[in-house]
Amino acid sequence: MVQNTPSNWKSRIRNFFLDLDARIDSSLFSSAKGIRELYERYSTFMDRFYVGRWKRWVFIEPLSEAATLGLGGLVVMLTLAIPAFRETADEDWLKKSDLAVSFLDRYGNPIGSRGIKHNDSIPLEDFPDVLIKATLATEDRRFYEHFGIDIAGTARALVTNAQAGGVRQGGSSITQQLAKNLFLSNERTIERKVNEAFLAVWLEWRLTKNEILKLYLDRAYMGGGTFGVDGAAHFYFNKSARDVTLAEAAMLAGLFKAPTKYAPHINLPAARARANVVLDNLVDAGFMTEGQVFGARRNPAFAVDRRDEASPNYYLDYAFDEMRKLVDTFPKSYTERVFVVRLAIDTNVQKAAEDAIENQLRQFGRDYHATQAATVVSDLDGGIRAMVGGRDYGASQFNRATDAYRQPGSSFKPYVYTTALLNGFTPNSIVVDGPVCIGNWCPQNYGHSYSGSVTLTQAITRSINVVPVKLSIAIGQKEQPKAPNPAKLGRAKIVEVARRFGLKAPLPDTPSLPIGSDEVTVIEHAVAYATFPNRGKAVTPHSVLEVRTGAGDPVWRWDRDGPKPRQAIPASVAADMAGMMSHVVSEGTARRAALDGIPTAGKTGTTNAYRDAWFVGYTGNFTCAVWYGNDDYSPTNRMTGGSLPAQTWHDIMVTAHQGVEVREIPGIGMGQKLPPQPTAAQANAAPKVLETKPGPPPVLTKRGADVLVRVEKLLDDAARTATKAAADDDKLAKPASSTSALAFPQNYAEENANASVPRKN
Repeated sequence: MVQNTPSNWKSRIRNFFLDLDARIDSSLFSSAKGIRELYERYSTFMDRFYVGRWKRWVFIEPLSEAATLGLGGLVVMLTLAIPAFRETADEDWLKKSDLAVSFLDRYGNPIGSRGIKHNDSIPLEDFPDVLIKATLATEDRRFYEHFGIDIAGTARALVTNAQAGGVRQGGSSITQQLAKNLFLSNERTIERKVNEAFLAVWLEWRLTKNEILKLYLDRAYMGGGTFGVDGAAHFYFNKSARDVTLAEAAMLAGLFKAPTKYAPHINLPAARARANVVLDNLVDAGFMTEGQVFGARRNPAFAVDRRDEASPNYYLDYAFDEMRKLVDTFPKSYTERVFVVRLAIDTNVQKAAEDAIENQLRQFGRDYHATQAATVVSDLDGGIRAMVGGRDYGASQFNRATDAYRQPGSSFKPYVYTTALLNGFTPNSIVVDGPVCIGNWCPQNYGHSYSGSVTLTQAITRSINVVPVKLSIAIGQKEQPKAPNPAKLGRAKIVEVARRFGLKAPLPDTPSLPIGSDEVTVIEHAVAYATFPNRGKAVTPHSVLEVRTGAGDPVWRWDRDGPKPRQAIPASVAADMAGMMSHVVSEGTARRAALDGIPTAGKTGTTNAYRDAWFVGYTGNFTCAVWYGNDDYSPTNRMTGGSLPAQTWHDIMVTAHQGVEVREIPGIGMGQKLPPQPTAAQANAAPKVLETKPGPPPVLTKRGADVLVRVEKLLDDAARTATKAAADDDKLAKPASSTSALAFPQNYAEENANASVPRKN
């Protein structure tokens, strides 16, 4: 092999690399030389355009800076536009906003609707000219002139609002408002306004002006649960939008700004004052003369009186939001946008909840300095039977039952005690109620005193604050005996258990978490408590039971397609907790919530400075949460969960259980009759007929109906025997007649056949 290797191979390799190096150097040199020559030629060419002295600083430099800033601004605008254009990624973006839902209660009775009206759509050319002019004069006078954003109008609104020190004029064009209605929410943020502007320009590029105006007139919310001017005309004036007068058109156009504030069925004087402003706008814009609007000023519009047509608007808003999310889960190939939805709502319980809150606030709200309340009543499968999101939907559409996060106070403690039972404690475990501190925070009991050694049952009954904090420490120590911060580990376990119950609130880790300092919503809190009577199975809150198309074809059913209950805690722990929480009602802080003959358990809650007052409780049939407080977080006048919340809970649940076969709570059994406690004056007074509370008529159970049928047969047999005896002997006619008078009417069984079926729970 050595003989086959050339003797000069090393020199050949050396020469190869020298040649390669020379070629690289030559190429680099030639390239640099060429670039330098090109630059010199470019410089020579550009020297022809050189501008010096004052012309450079007056013209060239500003243009250069403008080009630089413009390029940077274009990049920023494109970056900001990305979230807006994501909203339009779906090719079916327009049809997605066309959802129309008619709602039925759980028994199939119509109770309202939400969404866009699809049937009897009116072409733009068929709308009255006065309605079009009133809308343009009030909302966007330069609608046919701008490109989607009215820069002059926005600037004018900014100046007017700055001079007035508040919002007096809106700067959004009709196109911007349509973009918000189609794609965005009503939140007042800079991000939303930026997205709104980009989407407005995009709509102007995709649609004609008339198409945009038509969509706006059909989709704007007009109050009273109606969308579009035609739906509003039917609701407020009982006529089509084709037939509205100038006064009515002005009132409709005034609703675009604040549909609830100016809704004529709620505040007719405000609606008429707003309509007068619209008439002024018509004159100012040159669309009509003062003489043409004079008649409408002298004869303002009247709205149909719908005060007796109470609608569960908070519930319907929640159900419509749920329905929109549900429709997004349907297959892409499914194009239907009109639905009939049966809800879990029980209108009798809903009315009772609304009345109970209004009565309590009207009687005691001023004394307690409480202005708002919310409640949710749920089946044990998570179906929402009733929901009250505030005292007055007309004054505020903010749903405090679903969207408000408030501190639950001691009503959060059942999750802590459940965690303790899961970690080796029992209802009879002893914990010392004494001073304890976590860092610089030292919890105090309600009476600023300590009870010494108490069982867990006694602690939850008296709503002691120190014990849950000590339990969080003990739970952490059982998790890791030598952990440097066992309280933190214990709180993590408590949050984990609360998540199993169904709480989705943030629940940040704070030392005061075990005594309810972290905020939750009313609906989550109410349905989470259903885990206890459900033998430890957690359920999902829902309002929709069944979805059908407008033609009646079934689409979706909760019992078939909804999420199934999940075992959150062992049934034995749920039973132990029910036994512990029943003492809160029978002998603890929630005595006002006790129900006669119905097993009841629950927990009160009161937060710092009495800002929030809660009672969350359950029976073997329902669970219910009641909250009282103020929107501005101002403290109440020493309101506790055992006062108005417990009393309201009691009043609601009395109606909810009428006509319902009462079920036992595992761990408690059936309830006991409450002992009568008459005063001395009542004992000496003549007996009075008790007044029954309003509610659904009582319904016989199947067993009760069978007993009555047997009694009826016995009486019929007795009547026939007496009649036969009367035929044999005229002297027995009167007794026979008397006996037959005791017999029930022949149609009694028919009348009670329908009433004998108990309402389903």
